[in-house]
Amino acid sequence: MSVVHDLQRGVQTEVDVDALLATGALQAAYQPILDLNDGRVAGFEALARWPDLGVSPDIAFAAAQRAGRTTELDWACRIAAITGALDAGLGRDTALFVNIEPAALGPRPDHAERWLERARRSLRIVVEITERALVGRPSALLSTVAAVRDRGWGIALDDVGAVPESLAMLPLLRPDVVKLDLSLVQRYPDAGQAKVVAAVMAYAEHSGAIILAEGIEDEQDLERARAFGATVGQGWHLGYPGPLPATPLTAVRLVTTAPRLAVATTPFDVVDPHRAQVGRKRLLLGLSQHIEAQGLELAIPPVVLSAFQHGHRVDGGALRRYTRLATRCSLVVALGVDMPAEPAPSVRGINLSGDDPLAEEWTVVVVGVHYAAALIGRDLGDGGVDLDRRFEFTVTHDRSLVLTAARSLLRRVGPPI
Repeated sequence: MSVVHDLQRGVQTEVDVDALLATGALQAAYQPILDLNDGRVAGFEALARWPDLGVSPDIAFAAAQRAGRTTELDWACRIAAITGALDAGLGRDTALFVNIEPAALGPRPDHAERWLERARRSLRIVVEITERALVGRPSALLSTVAAVRDRGWGIALDDVGAVPESLAMLPLLRPDVVKLDLSLVQRYPDAGQAKVVAAVMAYAEHSGAIILAEGIEDEQDLERARAFGATVGQGWHLGYPGPLPATPLTAVRLVTTAPRLAVATTPFDVVDPHRAQVGRKRLLLGLSQHIEAQGLELAIPPVVLSAFQHGHRVDGGALRRYTRLATRCSLVVALGVDMPAEPAPSVRGINLSGDDPLAEEWTVVVVGVHYAAALIGRDLGDGGVDLDRRFEFTVTHDRSLVLTAARSLLRRVGPPI
C-alpha cells in the first residue's frame, strides 16, 4: 500500500498499486485531436483512467513510483490504450498518441511484445515523450526513440514551452510533432515566451514537423494556437476525453515519420579525414572555451556535452566554467575515465571505461535551437608538456554532424546517481 498526498483535495489518499493494475480497473479514455482548419479528427490521445477507484493519473503514478512499479504501471496504461483502439477498429489513418513515463524507459516486459506487434500491423502510433526524459535518462530515451522509429511510429515532444530549456531537445530528438504547452496557448506571450514560440515555428519550418496546441479551452485559445503555427490541437473546447467513436472516421493524415537518426560510435567518427587538422592543446583550449561560452550567451539555453578523456583533466578553470554553465543550461555533461558523478555543481559526470574509444578523444558540443557547434579532437599520443600535446581535430558548425556527435555522447549518459 502506498500513501500519497492529493494536492487538489488536500487529503491523504491510500492507493493500492495491485488495485490499480487489477483486471478492468484501468481504462483508456481518448481525447480527440482536431485539424484546426476544418475541424476533422486527426487523432486521439490515450489517457489513463480508473473510474471505479476515483484515482487521478498523477496520484496513481506517484503511488507506483513509491512502490517501485512505475514501469509495470506505464506498460499497463500503454497496453490498455492499444487494446481499446484495436477493439474500436481505429485503423492506421487516425493517429493514436500514447505517453511514455520517463522513469519507465528501458527494456519492455515480455508480455508486451504481442500487443506491440498487433499495434504495428493495425495502428498508427505516436509516442509522446517529455524533455524530462532526455535530461534524466538520455541513453535509454535515444534507444527507445530508435525502437519507435524502427516500428514506423512517430515521436511527439510534449509540454514544449513549459520551460525554455526544453527547446534544446528539439534538434536532438527531431520529433515529428511538437506539442505546445497550455501555458503558451492560454495567454498572449511575454518576451520570453515569444522566443519559445518563434523557436518552435523555426524548427517546424526547417524540419517539417507538425505543431500541436494543447489546452485549447475557448475561442481565444484557438485564435492564439493558429497564430503560433499550430495546425492541430486538443482541449475541452475541441473535445473531452471519452470512448472512441463506434463508427469509422474520415481522418486527416497527421504524421509522416522522420527517418531514423544517424548514429556514431564516437564524435570523431563524423569527422571528414580530409578536413581534419593537427593542433596543440594550447590552441584547442581557446577554441573549446569559445564554443562553451555560447552556453552563457545564447538567448535560449543550449545543451553542453564534453568529453575530457580523463577526470583529472577537468582543472580549476574548467570547473568554474562548467559550474556557470550548469546554472543556466538544463543539461551539462562531462565524460571521462575516472570522472566523478558530479565534477561540478549540477554537472552530470559520466565515468568511461578505459577501453572506451571516447577516452582517446576531446570533444566539446553545444546544441541550441538555432546554434550547433563542436570541437572534435583525437589524441595523437604525444608525451611531454601537457599543453604541447597534439590532436587531430576539427571545428564544425555543420548541424547534422554536430547533432550526430551529440547523440554519440548522450548514448553514454544513464540516469543520475
